[in-house]
Amino acid sequence: MIKYDLLPKQLLHEGTCVEANFFSPKVPNTSHILRVHTKEYVENLFSLQLTAKEIRKTGFPHSKELVEREIIIADGTIKGAAYALEYGIAFNIAGGTHHAYSGHGEAFCLLNDQAIAARYLQDKGLARKILIIDLDVHQGNGTAEIFQKDDSVFTFSMHGESNYPFKKEVSNLDIPLPDNTGDEAYLEILIDVLPKLIEEQQPNFIFYLSGVDVLKQDKLGKLGMTIEGCKQRDKFVLETCKTLNIPVQCSMGGGYSPEIKDIIEAHANTYRLAQDIYF
Repeated sequence: MIKYDLLPKQLLHEGTCVEANFFSPKVPNTSHILRVHTKEYVENLFSLQLTAKEIRKTGFPHSKELVEREIIIADGTIKGAAYALEYGIAFNIAGGTHHAYSGHGEAFCLLNDQAIAARYLQDKGLARKILIIDLDVHQGNGTAEIFQKDDSVFTFSMHGESNYPFKKEVSNLDIPLPDNTGDEAYLEILIDVLPKLIEEQQPNFIFYLSGVDVLKQDKLGKLGMTIEGCKQRDKFVLETCKTLNIPVQCSMGGGYSPEIKDIIEAHANTYRLAQDIYF
């Protein structure tokens, strides 16, 4: 959890960002959340009425503070999507809560921030066809379930084959990777797949989940990437979005390396690249 405090401090310290680059989300209109999550689930979540089984699936004790945090994270991605339309790119230092299903939370995710923001853009007429690029080490199972019958949002998940979730959902495109997949193999696949996918789908907005739990040293990942390889992954995704003039909102997703400096360095690289590529 400390990464959410340290990352903005690092970006300010090194001069990658200035205070004016940051915005503070608030509590969004509940109607935006209800466009993605079921009324029963949202009511039980907000009133702290989840069952013991439902709470266990989330991995967190249920509390008012936790629910408020998740709601504000969702607003951060909504506002970030709006800023991306204006500037080409925007970030949520938290977010990437892709294990939240329409009707339940799972694996530290209560509300699916990028799904909520995707529907917000469509409802406001700000985007028609959306691509979600999920490169967290874990499959975006909640996102896949939410949009499983919706051709207007294409879900692409490239993840560890033998990692959580052990029962995968079906994204529009899933690329499961064997344990210890390293930089060269990972990047070869991504560079081959992504441009063709974008050409085929013609999205006018992209959500990017840039989890750094793909690192070899990550406690909850099983891939074999280096920090430099992770940086090259982000560089390719962001350069592709910029070249094609497609706005992109980035949520940070997972990162569980034993050394906090590795987590911060890998996440900070994504911001440094955005400054180099976009500004």
